[in-house]
Amino acid sequence: MVETDENKFMRRCIELASKAEGMTYPNPMVGSVIVCEDKILGEGYHLRAGEVHAEVNAINSVTDKSKLTSSTLYVNLEPCSHFGKTPPCADFIIANKIPRVVIGTIDSSDKVSGQGIKKLKDAGCEVKSGVLENECRSLNKRFFTFHEKKRPYIILKWAQSADGFLDIERSEKQKPTRITGKSERILVHKWRASEQTILVGAETIRADSPKLNVREWTGPDPLKLILSSSGNINTGSFVKSTNNTSIVFTHNSGSYIPEAKKIVLKENVSSAIQISDYLYNAGYQSLFIEGGGKVLNHFINEGLWDEARIFKGTEYFREGVTAPLISGIHVSKTVFSGSILEIYLRH
Repeated sequence: MVETDENKFMRRCIELASKAEGMTYPNPMVGSVIVCEDKILGEGYHLRAGEVHAEVNAINSVTDKSKLTSSTLYVNLEPCSHFGKTPPCADFIIANKIPRVVIGTIDSSDKVSGQGIKKLKDAGCEVKSGVLENECRSLNKRFFTFHEKKRPYIILKWAQSADGFLDIERSEKQKPTRITGKSERILVHKWRASEQTILVGAETIRADSPKLNVREWTGPDPLKLILSSSGNINTGSFVKSTNNTSIVFTHNSGSYIPEAKKIVLKENVSSAIQISDYLYNAGYQSLFIEGGGKVLNHFINEGLWDEARIFKGTEYFREGVTAPLISGIHVSKTVFSGSILEIYLRH
């Protein structure tokens, strides 16, 4: 099927926006292109919070501004209508007399929620929305989940053997059993750079002393979170590897946890719910959970997850730590030299 011009230009907006993945929090990822007579005159994207938005960058990139009055502006998300760190993009579009605006999806956050479209229409702009809407919403899944579900977008990640084990049974001195290779580890570090927070359980910290940082990729380290009911944990293994503060969620109010912020959980409320609520109230839009099995199963059982990324290795462990069981919508399969990556979305 031949792709329409509107879809083609919107797909370019998505491509531009995705260049800033992990860099725009708390703002969404937005790309924009200016089109006149089926040719792109200018384009831009929002690079990071506090800097000018995609529509402004796209308009400013146009050399011959006289052509703006006969152009169409494409943008994957509804232009903002409020003053924040930058002026409203809708006002800038109107000031440049752009007659037509094509939008991927409405911004459902309280500050916009249709007001950008209303402002454009009131000024006489022709506005069309809903072009590649599913793709545009998927691009900003973290942003939409945060504003619509009042919690972070939650991604589960683990690696398991061909027969469904996370690890063999090993002593404290034994190193973790590798299931994936170098390429997979680079990809995981890329994922970490895209998320705001990362969570593991106390058993993972004690057994593996993970750094949980971005070493194989360029980007910001996520905020480190540990779930430890007893609070008997040493955070030194990764605190020294990053400038980020770490947070330990525990039920033990009397525990002493050096070099970390302690959050005491209530006994009669799900830990997953309390962690999710804490992150939402603190303004974090995403949570990346890397283990171990108890933590993963806890969030799965509570129904608090949106996406699962599972590496399935080729070796058989025969026995060991059983991997979680999960059901969802299978969306992709990627073959590596030593594993297969399966990605699922929650129903």
